[in-house]
Amino acid sequence: MKFLSRVSGVSAMIVASLLLQACGGGGSVAPTPTPTPTPTPTPTTSQCSLRERQLWVEAQIRENYLFPADLPASLDPAPFSTVQAYIDALTATARAAGKDRGFTYITSIAEENAFNATGQTAAFGIRLDYDSAARRTYIIDAFETGPAFAAGIDRGDEIIAVGTSPTTLETVTDLFARGGSAAVSTALGPSTAGVTRTLQLRNRGDAAVRTVTITRAVFDIPPLSPRFGSLVFDDGGDKIGYVNLRTFITSAEAPLRSAFARFRAEGITRVVIDVRYNSGGLVRTAEVMGDLLGGNRLGSDVFSFTTFRPSKSVNNSTRLFRFTTEAVSPTGLAFITTSASASASELVPNAMLPYLRENLILVGGNTSGKPVGQIAVDRAACDDRLRIVAFATENANRQGDYYNGLAPLLPTRGGRTCAAPDRFNEPFGRTETSISTAIAALRGSSCTAIASSGTDLREQSLGRQPLLASAPSAAQRELPGIF
Repeated sequence: MKFLSRVSGVSAMIVASLLLQACGGGGSVAPTPTPTPTPTPTPTTSQCSLRERQLWVEAQIRENYLFPADLPASLDPAPFSTVQAYIDALTATARAAGKDRGFTYITSIAEENAFNATGQTAAFGIRLDYDSAARRTYIIDAFETGPAFAAGIDRGDEIIAVGTSPTTLETVTDLFARGGSAAVSTALGPSTAGVTRTLQLRNRGDAAVRTVTITRAVFDIPPLSPRFGSLVFDDGGDKIGYVNLRTFITSAEAPLRSAFARFRAEGITRVVIDVRYNSGGLVRTAEVMGDLLGGNRLGSDVFSFTTFRPSKSVNNSTRLFRFTTEAVSPTGLAFITTSASASASELVPNAMLPYLRENLILVGGNTSGKPVGQIAVDRAACDDRLRIVAFATENANRQGDYYNGLAPLLPTRGGRTCAAPDRFNEPFGRTETSISTAIAALRGSSCTAIASSGTDLREQSLGRQPLLASAPSAAQRELPGIF
């Protein structure tokens, strides 16, 4: 996915700023990590006034936006109270057409650099889904390095009340009644280290209720869980490799290489890649995963094409597969996805499709639908990083345009799909429903295809979606639902 400092006419600089995420990016050169994700305070100089920042944003978007015909001829920034509100107005036409669903945005340089290097964030260390109809909030993942996991909170637990202390608890049901999911998000507090909240939880295993007080802290998110990030399953005497990748960031590359080195050493040729909650990330890390899956690819085989608007075509590029000693040669490849799987999580299966065809299976639900990526343009004096949708990606067959997700298109392009619900109350492992469905599909068992309408079985069957922050941090943009 990622960055350099500023986009200019220099091709290498723009390519190094590539980002592929649901609301974030990708690239080929990693930034130097900063010691803290806390953004630099906005200076009070005239160059960082609201109007100056808005005018700077407009100039960069007009220069680089992938869909220039969708921009208004002119737009006065005066009525808009924030930089992001002005960005949303500039990109409204493309947003309405589903081509830019909040993918162009302003963020903090310091905060994003820290996250994309090591997964650094200030949080409790949990990811949350909610069901608005049932007025319930669930924990779908807990990061092993975060405060919540240390307090015994894990996947499948349900938050039933939130407060600033044990005496101020308010039930999630009442929060939903008062202000919907936004009220629940607000009750959990800002993304600032030191913020303390008391949670009343219902245990996944025995439904017992307990009360826990936890404090947001700065920590690095493990992109592959030390518990379930890389596993080998027995399938009737044969072995299947399993990788659960939380996000495409620089620190994912070493554990990915280690996982695939094990797969190669054990002769594994069937692999399950679980990206059900992965909204994307660095293009470079997606390319590393492609190389690790490309043991039988030639150096002339195309992984992906990157295409900019006509006026920026000098930046177009072709990424070929590269030899790596850890690579496997898959005979079967299953990707577990939901509507939370976006961008880089769609780029990899789309890139592998021309080579695997019917041996590539999408399991779970339809993906988000983001065949475009962002570049980064920085204004260091204001700690502003503007993420601009500026390029599209295609596979070796020049197939992209999956704005409605991969599932409706996969069968027409030679792949297969298998529907499976995401049962958050089941721990990740061999018997978890989506994983067991993927293993059976790789074995050749029949299954029900993901609905051609593109409806994600995750939401269709459970009414769930990630709990979003009203003012998301860099981590919350890249990992929707993290708190």
